[in-house]
Amino acid sequence: MRLNDGATRPTARLKTNPSKTCSSYQVFDKMPSPKFPYGSLVSYTRAMWRSAVMDNLAGQLAPTRTIRTQTILYSHSTILQDRKSAHKYSTDSEPISKRQIGDNVSRNEKINFLLKILTDLDDSKESVYNALDAWVAWEQDFPIGPLRRALIGLEKEHQWHRVIHVIKWMLSKGQGTTMGTYGQLVRALDMDHRAEEAHEIWVKKLGVDLHSVPWQLCHQMISVYYRNNMLDRLVKLFKGLEAFDRKPRDKKIVKKVADAYEILGLIEERERVLEKYKSLFDEKSLSKKSVKR
Repeated sequence: MRLNDGATRPTARLKTNPSKTCSSYQVFDKMPSPKFPYGSLVSYTRAMWRSAVMDNLAGQLAPTRTIRTQTILYSHSTILQDRKSAHKYSTDSEPISKRQIGDNVSRNEKINFLLKILTDLDDSKESVYNALDAWVAWEQDFPIGPLRRALIGLEKEHQWHRVIHVIKWMLSKGQGTTMGTYGQLVRALDMDHRAEEAHEIWVKKLGVDLHSVPWQLCHQMISVYYRNNMLDRLVKLFKGLEAFDRKPRDKKIVKKVADAYEILGLIEERERVLEKYKSLFDEKSLSKKSVKR
């Protein structure tokens, strides 16, 4: 049967009861859910496909994951072995690493080499300090002994300016801070005609405690004051020693003090000192003391 516009009417088969006829999709949708837990064949098919794809990817990734895990474990074990090897190497090579350049050179050769360097240098503090820094650069311990011997060599050559530089460099490194070193510096300053600096060293480092400073250094400073006409300081130092009941052991000290009192016009003090320590001028008493010793 045709319509006016030429369209064909649906057949009578389509007029049947919709409740009794349905599409294939509707049939699958109406099937019990236990048999198709995903609700439909399409959903089930999609789920199965996704599961297959994931299994495939998992299978492809499994070797990669295994290789990666093995690589990490190998790298970790390699690092541990390298650390052990490095530790072992450092332990085994420790005696070798402590060997310094110039160990095969004798101490006398090192000292002579240093003396030659210091003698040939120009008269500047920077040059001496740089040379000493380079000389001790490869030493494991500070070479205080060789430096003292080098100082003795410089004193024999009357290189007083060099002696001062070397001692001050040592003190700047925190080395040789003893009364003997300061006394050597005072003597070098005095011989280099720098008595005022010698006085400053005495006041700051040696003359702080007159109760314990050795008489040898006291005599040395009295001689410095005496030679440089610092008589007021000489008398002050001697009175300070007497205040601690420290008696001079050499008549040369008493003579210098008596001369200082005389030059300063203190005649009574001169007579007092000579009378108090006259035993030092008595040769008989001196010979008796030497016999007792």
